[in-house]
Amino acid sequence: MVIEKGTSAQKLKNLIEHKELKQNGYSVHYYVSGDTTHELIVFLHPAFADHRCFDKQIEKFSKYYRIITVDMLGHGKSSVEKADDKIDATVNHIYSILQHEGYERAHFVGVSMGALMAQYFGLQHPEKVSSMSILGGHNINAANPEIAKAQRSENIKWLLRAIFSMNSFRRYVSSRVVSNPVQQVHFYKMAGLFKRKSFTVMSGLGNVLKVRENVILDYPLLILSGDKDIELAKRMSKKWHESEPASEYREIVNAGHCANMDNPDAFNTVLMTFINNKE
Repeated sequence: MVIEKGTSAQKLKNLIEHKELKQNGYSVHYYVSGDTTHELIVFLHPAFADHRCFDKQIEKFSKYYRIITVDMLGHGKSSVEKADDKIDATVNHIYSILQHEGYERAHFVGVSMGALMAQYFGLQHPEKVSSMSILGGHNINAANPEIAKAQRSENIKWLLRAIFSMNSFRRYVSSRVVSNPVQQVHFYKMAGLFKRKSFTVMSGLGNVLKVRENVILDYPLLILSGDKDIELAKRMSKKWHESEPASEYREIVNAGHCANMDNPDAFNTVLMTFINNKE
């Protein structure tokens, strides 16, 4: 662990230990903080970002919980290298990380793509999930033709920009998922580590998003939206909540798709209350 003193950013670094999970042809980088005797929370980031999108959550939650944040394959320091795996292998990475860190269960918090991967982990290992909190996500097991159509349209915009300029692509996605100008800059910096080759692993989402019948959730579920997110995203979140009577739904004010970055105080308060009540 690097020991530094001074700015708040440097103090945050002091909280975090950087670790590496070696795989065949690549490595997955993850970060741990907080007391090892406390319950564990695993945070999973959105597409094109990395573990740093949870800086404000680490500052808050590491005082009361053990925290793990992960750079998923193709993101952050977890570069593609010679990987044959795709993004859906995140489930196996998390399972191995939990074993290595000595935890049988965890609270999972996923944002956007991280919300999909958190659900996919819960689908395969429900016994490992103490609670699930989803921001800017939708039910991976349901037919979502509106979401699929909108995503195809968005993918075309992403790829066209990425072909001609990765910086143009990074600016575009930053403006779409974060509403706070300061946090847009932060997201853009994170996206700087997402390379053209990283797109090759994203096809693994096809294994995550499938219609599955009779899936019963055995863990507490919190569904979150930013009030400035697009209407389709908010509508799908509410629809999912209505289909899961035991779930809770909250809307974070003054926040876009990545509400944990736009309004961390409000997000942290809602999340802390939910997890505390589910212990």
